[in-house]
Amino acid sequence: MYDDVTKRLESLGYTAEATDKWAIDFIIEKVTNTIKNECNVGKIPEGLHQIAVDMVCGEFLMMKKESGQLDGFEVDLNTAGLKQLQEGDTNVVFAVDSIASPEQRLDALIKHLMNYDRKQFATYRRLKW
Repeated sequence: MYDDVTKRLESLGYTAEATDKWAIDFIIEKVTNTIKNECNVGKIPEGLHQIAVDMVCGEFLMMKKESGQLDGFEVDLNTAGLKQLQEGDTNVVFAVDSIASPEQRLDALIKHLMNYDRKQFATYRRLKW
């Protein structure tokens, strides 16, 4: 799972360093135990692997942000999609929320990674007797 986490972090704009390995491994164990406990299973089901990877990335980025070690990492949402296009006299409007600060966008990304699709745990949940 470590390789998948580092690749996912790279896709989000963060390159993991050698000093991050212990923290990532710790968070992998934490997320693995959370999923196993919530689903009452012995190992993470294959269908929850990508969700687990995103949860690890969210926890890792939150830990780095809260400890002040997330320098230079910004969520670039300025490459947003097109919201409106008018051909006569050319009017182009991009779908960018100008109210949200970079920190708010980062917090939204972290929250999304940590919580998105947790409802899928119910599919793999087993009763505990």
